[in-house]
Amino acid sequence: MNEPELIEVLPAHRFDEAALARYLRLHLPEMEDDLSIRQFQGGQSNPTYLLESAGRRYVLRKKPPGKVLPSAHMVEREYKVIRALSEHTGVPVPRVHLLCEDEGIIGTAFYVMDHVAGRIFSHPALDGLHVEDRQSIHLAAVDTLAALHQVDVEAVELGDFGKAQGYFARQVKRWSGQYQASRTGDMPAMEKLMQWLPEQLPQRDECAISHGDYRLGNLIFEPREARVAAILDWELSTLGHPLADLAYFCLPYHLPAGVDGLRGLIGIDLQAQGIPSERQVLERYCLQSGRADVADWHVFVAFSLFRLAAILQGVYARALQGNASNADALQVGQRAGLLAEAGWRIAQGGEGGASA
Repeated sequence: MNEPELIEVLPAHRFDEAALARYLRLHLPEMEDDLSIRQFQGGQSNPTYLLESAGRRYVLRKKPPGKVLPSAHMVEREYKVIRALSEHTGVPVPRVHLLCEDEGIIGTAFYVMDHVAGRIFSHPALDGLHVEDRQSIHLAAVDTLAALHQVDVEAVELGDFGKAQGYFARQVKRWSGQYQASRTGDMPAMEKLMQWLPEQLPQRDECAISHGDYRLGNLIFEPREARVAAILDWELSTLGHPLADLAYFCLPYHLPAGVDGLRGLIGIDLQAQGIPSERQVLERYCLQSGRADVADWHVFVAFSLFRLAAILQGVYARALQGNASNADALQVGQRAGLLAEAGWRIAQGGEGGASA
């Protein structure tokens, strides 16, 4: 359990703070002259800053500087989905205040939202909590994901947020392209997954708001109860298949514990540690979302590992160019191969069901 670490703004991510202050005073009436800006450490993609003024706290997210991959870092989309959910649903998200698409202010597009105080758990083992408190945290995360997937996209004016059909095929194509654009060497498991996944389309297409990076580390929990106060980091959100989000949330069950940065659970006695099994997570999700079952599970898990490997390869490539937003990006990129190999193992294992 931890508060996100705050640091002085990294040299690569500095911008004209006076220009930002002038802009915010025009567009946020409660903003005063005493603006202080620090950067959140962590997160590999869109640089994120804490703004403090007149005793109020806000969060600013912007695109990174320099050349970025096509269709990545779309802060405009983040703003759109958070605003829709905030205004039309009970799904927990921060309140957004403004989107600035004028790159002349601080060099890239950005948006500003409320800062939400609470607890963030970076690792699903939940070492900082008593054993008896851990299951309720995991189940609250599952319940919140099910609630997100129940949102009627037309009713919240997100019908144009993505294509309703063909998500899986599009995603495989997109992340194959992103991987190819940022590859730095050979990764045989990735090549095999790029051939295998397009042949594994799900038995039934479904459409929901897909967060795209739904994991404990992107949730803020209420300070004193097992309830999600806000879902963060909507950069990869779109309209998509709900089971892709669920499989991504369950990736720790398919990754080894003790490997720095992977946040895996393999090797931990889940029952003794008060952590629900993958099967319990799937059963809870089905109960909360009204699903009868979870089909093609191995395909969604293999896909999620493949996609995360492609993302980390992009982080690694950016680190080599010198504009990644996190100091440990080089190590993160080197984990891409481990993820791809795990994905290919699960693909070859076939429909084995969830781990009990």
